[in-house]
Amino acid sequence: MPRPYRIFYPGATYHVHARGNRRGAIFYEDRDYLHYLALLEQVRSTHPFDLHSYCLMTNHLHLQIEISHTPLSQIIKELHSRYAIYFNRKYDYDGHLFQGRYGAKVIESIDHFLGVSRYIHRNPLEAGMVGDMANYEWSSYLSYICKTENPHIYTQRTLSYFNEPAHEQYRLYTESENKNADELIWVPR
Repeated sequence: MPRPYRIFYPGATYHVHARGNRRGAIFYEDRDYLHYLALLEQVRSTHPFDLHSYCLMTNHLHLQIEISHTPLSQIIKELHSRYAIYFNRKYDYDGHLFQGRYGAKVIESIDHFLGVSRYIHRNPLEAGMVGDMANYEWSSYLSYICKTENPHIYTQRTLSYFNEPAHEQYRLYTESENKNADELIWVPR
């Protein structure tokens, strides 16, 4: 039975996730994370997209990505193929770096869009890697709460859904234990 086709239309937004083969590490050191982000920018230069949030964990990753005209499958194939070649050469490995096909779910509502952003940024906290999400270096979270420049992401869409000060409201929304912290979002329901 063939795999189902990925949903594609210009402007679609996705929650992409990929895990290391056999749940193994896909990043060992800072240089690996930096290389993945550099490759992301190289791929973006030929296949434009907006990255709304990301979190690169030791053995998996999450991207919240809005495509333009290039199908997501082309973007991820190029990005992950190039990263796997880099990783396998660097560590003298053979075979697949990523476990199976990457996961991608289309985001079709504002609630889902914001929930994915929250989920992605909470990942290191939920995994017990940090006590404060702001302390995790390989996520886009700091760009949202500290107004620090991050060339990899586009924060405007996400922050547009919050009252001012949007950075603080987003922080409260993301750090809240209540998964339905919707009172912080101004969008009418």
